Amino acid sequence: MPHQNRVNPFGELVATPQRGAWFGNKGVLHNAKGALVRAYGWKAWIICELNYKDWRRPLLQPGRYTELFFMDEATAMAAGHRPCHFCRRPSARQFRELAGFTRVGPLDDQLHLERTGPRPRVADVASLPTGAFVEINGEAFLWCDGELLRWSFDGYNRTGIDAQNVKDARLITPPTTVEVLRKGYPVQIDPRRV
Repeated sequence: MPHQNRVNPFGELVATPQRGAWFGNKGVLHNAKGALVRAYGWKAWIICELNYKDWRRPLLQPGRYTELFFMDEATAMAAGHRPCHFCRRPSARQFRELAGFTRVGPLDDQLHLERTGPRPRVADVASLPTGAFVEINGEAFLWCDGELLRWSFDGYNRTGIDAQNVKDARLITPPTTVEVLRKGYPVQIDPRRV
């Protein structure tokens, strides 16, 4: 049975057999029995390489961070995570600089405010950069190359939705991350399309 450690764009942890392309954490979320007991443990929510130096560790060790998995980097960023400064130093530096921060602590504080606060409305979905997520009728959609794609753990579904007709969308991706994407951060997006 899969662990409840796959993350959707809303930041919810789900038990599903699909594998992720990225690894990350947001602190110790589980107890000694491996059951989830909190939503986050610290403000630094990070995205790590899945196979950094071929390091392996047992999952859900007591007192150690909870291992989380993401379908792609865009999903992780929508959930409020940012690149890790340990295993992804160049990406982390680029993200921090594009966000306009000189230190990572204040960046984590800002992202934390945005991911725990209300989701802003989006007046013009087509004005978003590729890689940003919006919520429409309770579902997550990725804006990618001029197209709204419905998210699932199996990949993205083409919808044919005309962004100009979307009147009630809320931003899922934190606004700071949206600006990082707008300034050219090369976010990884799962290529599967149905």
